[in-house]
Amino acid sequence: MNTSRPMGDDIPVLTAATITSLPSGAAGAVIVSGSHGGIYPGYCAAKGQVRAVVFHDAGIGKDEAGIASLDYLQAGGVAAATVASTSCRIGDADDMLERGRISHANPLALNAGVVIGMACRQAAEQLKRAPWHRATPAPLEETRTEETVEGGRRRIVLLDSASLVGPEDAGQIIVTGSHGALVGGKPAMALRTDGFAAVYSDAGGGIENAGYTRLPALDERGIAAFTVSAASARIGDARSVYMDGIVSAVNRTAAALGCRVGEPAGHRLRQWALL
Repeated sequence: MNTSRPMGDDIPVLTAATITSLPSGAAGAVIVSGSHGGIYPGYCAAKGQVRAVVFHDAGIGKDEAGIASLDYLQAGGVAAATVASTSCRIGDADDMLERGRISHANPLALNAGVVIGMACRQAAEQLKRAPWHRATPAPLEETRTEETVEGGRRRIVLLDSASLVGPEDAGQIIVTGSHGALVGGKPAMALRTDGFAAVYSDAGGGIENAGYTRLPALDERGIAAFTVSAASARIGDARSVYMDGIVSAVNRTAAALGCRVGEPAGHRLRQWALL
């Protein structure tokens, strides 16, 4: 790991609706991302060799998974902070920059002048002072796994990030560790393929109920979808969403297939695998 590129006002602050799709010039820049602050987004930030990053805290949730990237990035030499879910919409980096308030920060970010409660835009300016460490993170393991149900007609695909959805997942039950908000407010980004069903974390719901906004968009495509409570399952961890998640909101298509708020996600999905 080495440090290079001088610090100064010429360092850009860039926005990214999702950390899995970084803009040109992200290396060495300060990134404000609409992604939750879990481990996988932290890995993506480190892989992109950003100078510093601000994520959304996704309501923090079970085992503080919504801010787990802060310690991960601290260990990798990257300054990182999160904004409060009560201050701005998850999945909307522009709204974060406009309205976001810092909820948590790692020591590198604090040393750069970030203060809890600070406006996101001001924090991003402070993060220009953070040293740039070119991290080379080890690949994360088991970001994609599958569950099979005896006699089932569909696979249950577990993906720690919705960015990992591919054409091969069409017609399957797709469980993601991602938040349930539309990325950048774009309905087309709700799911990258026409799955039978899709599951997300509700990221604590958050301001303006942003954490549920993928659900009606998927109704328009006839895809059953629901969120699980961030308090019940670790955001960014699809297996936890599947094994531990408790349904917090459903779309009309999912309701027509019997899904109800308050039931265990895994129980419902195993039933759907048989349909």
